[in-house]
Amino acid sequence: MAWKQSKGRKPMIIRGARQVGKTWLMKEFGKTYKQSVYVNFESNTTLRSMFEEDFDIRRIITAIQIATNTQIDPANTLLIFDEIQEASGALTSLKYFHENAPEFNIVSAGSLLGVALNQQTSFPVGKVEFMDLYPLDFIEFLEAINEKPLAEIIKKQDWELVTGFKSNLIDLLRQYYFIGGMPEVVQSFANEKDFTKARTIQQRILYSYEQDFSKHAPASVVPRIRMLWNAVPSQLAKENRKFIYGAIKQGARAKDYEIAMSWLLDCGLIHKVNNISKPAIPLKAYEDISAFKLYLVDVGLLGAMTDLDPKTLLEGNAVFEEFKGAITEQYVLQQLKANNVNSVYYWSPDNARSEIDFIIQFDGKIIPVEVKASENLRARSLRVYHEKYSPAISIRTSMSDYRQEEWLCNIPLYAIANLPQILSTMK
Repeated sequence: MAWKQSKGRKPMIIRGARQVGKTWLMKEFGKTYKQSVYVNFESNTTLRSMFEEDFDIRRIITAIQIATNTQIDPANTLLIFDEIQEASGALTSLKYFHENAPEFNIVSAGSLLGVALNQQTSFPVGKVEFMDLYPLDFIEFLEAINEKPLAEIIKKQDWELVTGFKSNLIDLLRQYYFIGGMPEVVQSFANEKDFTKARTIQQRILYSYEQDFSKHAPASVVPRIRMLWNAVPSQLAKENRKFIYGAIKQGARAKDYEIAMSWLLDCGLIHKVNNISKPAIPLKAYEDISAFKLYLVDVGLLGAMTDLDPKTLLEGNAVFEEFKGAITEQYVLQQLKANNVNSVYYWSPDNARSEIDFIIQFDGKIIPVEVKASENLRARSLRVYHEKYSPAISIRTSMSDYRQEEWLCNIPLYAIANLPQILSTMK
């Protein structure tokens, strides 16, 4: 809505993995206009070719009007270009819409948009706006399953009430670990509270991703994409979650999998978190590109890939202890990403046993975030880091209650999605 009302509005591109709800969001947004015109370039072969000749906006609009049998009034119509990467020249045309016909309201998206952007020779740099769409975070999940009052007390940082409802929130958090934030899965669970049906949808989503590998990636790279994708859960299960190429296949090297990894990153299916040599601003300047961890787009899909059953997650299980750490880290990263914390790294110095799970850059500060899967309050690594670098704020997130101590703030795992708001209220 802020984009709609802004004076210098540019065509909007929504980025996000397949099945995170981009199409639904654009169509729902279209209801705020007198009318919306939806064009899917994957299925509409007629309109797919209309950008090949030239970028005459009048001709393009006329073609859309004829194909959709709609009269387009620029001020009151939302143009929706879905799967925009499928039409050669459609991305480039956004530049000409901005320069020659800025009165048109255009939103666009594509499941494989990141791949297309990296291959695009003529991208409208500076002529479009981007928004990123992620799976639902835990607070949105609570709202979706009719637990809005619990979501509100987290957002309001009413820690007394949050602590009072701690057992409810922990139970719901474990449900979220299983369900995750993919909209269709959440909607099914909200309606039926059926874990088996939710898992069936997750498996279907995973299958659709596998189909994308075969359909859209270069044939020579597909086997490596599959191997890399399927290796992520086992690499996270290791005590040291640093990604090791040799664990995919004996003798595997970085250069063998660079294209496969880029493809998965461009599709939004994985997140890459690099190690840093030194926690200083800007973090990007100190990243170690050879040491990194890979996470999936969604915690529920991580559980589905490992066939983790709901009973293990909901009731706890001694056998599950080691993977619990991986699930919790995946969850925390997902909450950070969904709430626009984009500069996320980790700290693991050479020849040291200390490791900080996440290092984030926020409001001009470098903030360490240590993740604990249970109520374990030991923070040895965080103390080592604190003694070495004296950060203004240190965060530990665990199942324990909110407490702010002299040098450390413990934020419950079920409130970590609210981290940016919590940090903004700290002195």
